[in-house]
Amino acid sequence: MTLGYDVERTNKDRWADIAAHVGMSPSALFDRMVENIELDGRGYPTWLPEQPLKDGELPIDPA
Repeated sequence: MTLGYDVERTNKDRWADIAAHVGMSPSALFDRMVENIELDGRGYPTWLPEQPLKDGELPIDPA
């Protein structure tokens, strides 16, 4: 299946570079990532901030 997501060109290129480095296609690496992503008790990826950013919001610490 083809994904219909718009992504940053640099992220697409980086993903292709990572996939090539590990000897996989970008699609196969994406599938493996989704199958193995670690989720917390809320079902959020463990690396996602407590409060996900809203569209257009910058991750700036006001302190």
